[in-house]
Amino acid sequence: MNLPVQTDDRSSKKHTHVPDEWFTPNTENNQEAESVKRPSLSYAQDAWRRLKKNKLAMAGLGILIFLLLMAAIGPLISPHSVTRQALSEQNLPPSATHWFGTDELGRDVFTRTWYGARISLFVGVMAALIDFVIGVIYGGIAGYKGGKTDSVMMRIIEVLYGLPYLLVVILLMVLMGPGLGTIIVALTVTGWVGMARIVRGQVLQLKHYEYVLASKTFGAGTLRIIRKNLLPNTMGAIIVQMTLTVPTAIFAEAFLSFLGLGIQAPFASWGVMANDGLPTILSGHWWRLFFPAFFISLTMYAFNVLGDGLQDALDPKLRR
Repeated sequence: MNLPVQTDDRSSKKHTHVPDEWFTPNTENNQEAESVKRPSLSYAQDAWRRLKKNKLAMAGLGILIFLLLMAAIGPLISPHSVTRQALSEQNLPPSATHWFGTDELGRDVFTRTWYGARISLFVGVMAALIDFVIGVIYGGIAGYKGGKTDSVMMRIIEVLYGLPYLLVVILLMVLMGPGLGTIIVALTVTGWVGMARIVRGQVLQLKHYEYVLASKTFGAGTLRIIRKNLLPNTMGAIIVQMTLTVPTAIFAEAFLSFLGLGIQAPFASWGVMANDGLPTILSGHWWRLFFPAFFISLTMYAFNVLGDGLQDALDPKLRR
């Protein structure tokens, strides 16, 4: 009698193979999970993080910090006074005694270069601050009010924009006399027009957003809405414009001083030093023109690359 043979049901079943990929971690999902766990960054923190990735902009920032530091301590670390004259040391080339050489009166060019940096940077920063105050107020009101108010205010801007710059400067020089104050006034008479246009364009776009309409509903006044709701959202464009205004003002001051319409003796600026050094370059005294012209160019380059970097860093469309 043949007995039935019992078979193991488990051996008759097919073994299913589980792919190894099921057990390997998904790096993309892990990265997304880590990004969710990261602490949220504010707008300023995210802008600074992206600015640090821009090596050219950080180099410009480093150059500006160096220039500001040397403008502050440069005349102090020099062994020579800015007013010291030694006719026996006229037009000496750069050496261990006079690091940047001397001028026609035996004055130390290194000391005068950093003393002139104080005036040139002061003029540029003051012009930018005045343009900021006037341009933000004027452009904010024009953009927020709109209608006839905007039309009248923009016609005034067009008239100021059409005035010849040198004509305004010369008239101010005749009325006020040459000097540091006259230079700053001349730079800001029409310099705030560009800032006002930028602020107006930003406000025209932002004033129709929901949070502005909500502020109106709760009875907020015009100045409060501009100060609390509109200006914080336009600061990116304003900061970029200011970084471009400073080198423009420095170059304008140097140009006016080069023409003899700017800073007068005994004060020194980079423009005055370049004006004094130009006639001597054919005599072989190249250092008198090289150093002020070099630092003017370096300052303008640093501000421009920093402004480009800030424009990318402060752009909300690029924020992640």
